[in-house]
Amino acid sequence: APDIKVVGTATNGAAALIEIPKVNPDVVCTDLYMKGMDGLELIQQLMARFPKPILVISVAVGAGNEQNVFQLLQAGAIDILPKPTTGLLDDYNQREILDKIRILAGVKVFTRPLRSVNKTVPSNHLPLTENVKSNGSDIKIITIGASTGGPQAVLKILQVLPKDFPLPILCTQHISAGFLEGLVSWMNQECQLSVKVAHQGEELQPGMVYYAPDRFNLEIDRRFRVVLSSADKSEYHCPSVNVMFRSVALHYGSSSLGVLLTGMGEDGARGLQGIYAAGGITIVQDEASCAVFGMPKAAIDLGVAQYVLPIETIGNHILKVTGPR
Repeated sequence: APDIKVVGTATNGAAALIEIPKVNPDVVCTDLYMKGMDGLELIQQLMARFPKPILVISVAVGAGNEQNVFQLLQAGAIDILPKPTTGLLDDYNQREILDKIRILAGVKVFTRPLRSVNKTVPSNHLPLTENVKSNGSDIKIITIGASTGGPQAVLKILQVLPKDFPLPILCTQHISAGFLEGLVSWMNQECQLSVKVAHQGEELQPGMVYYAPDRFNLEIDRRFRVVLSSADKSEYHCPSVNVMFRSVALHYGSSSLGVLLTGMGEDGARGLQGIYAAGGITIVQDEASCAVFGMPKAAIDLGVAQYVLPIETIGNHILKVTGPR
């Protein structure tokens, strides 16, 4: 690709750590398994000393290796792609890698102090969580959309919410096919809520987090049951954040709260407009804490973001507006 230039290569993590500050790349691509320092340690060291957008391409991140995937995300990798076991099999693989590199070249990253990757759930819940069960708020559902950088951002919100949070939460995350089950099991380990992939027809329960499955839009019907729909021709993405937000706006109206997080493109902005127009609450992640500001910026440009907040405060804000009055 004429717009992408390889400025350096290294055979293992230790060599990469020396090379990267010299050549100052826009994006770092790494495998997980390498002799000596592996990809996980390289990411931890790099994010502490010389943070860069990192794409992991590895055979060790496919099905059955979910733990690897989320240790890498937690360490600071922005995106992960399973590597075909026998070279680049077709144009699609190459295109996907090049597209991800182009996206990551515009991503903002932050220094992460070195620490153990297996972090326990923080216990810094607000005092008001004691009373959240007596829900005096009009809000009846939370719905969250995210893309690049989203798994880490969503987790920061969920970790603030207590086990007895009184509302259902719907999530649509743009993620490479095959990673969703791993994402869900990682979320379950790292927060107090129950997280699952949504199933057709199930009734929404309080304190449950429902993720749109691969290649299906997550909607609800008038009886507040899950409806999984196939690709909407008017939407580029499936699952689509717009489709989810519109469905929630239609059935919950002013009782809905929509959150649009970090991500490339504009998915979610028009759907958030539906929640805003219905009298619901709309929150978008601020530019400073986004890996990619595209989706939140599109909502702000439409004039439908009531609150523009750093990711660290969104969970607490949700508690504030859904708690007793």
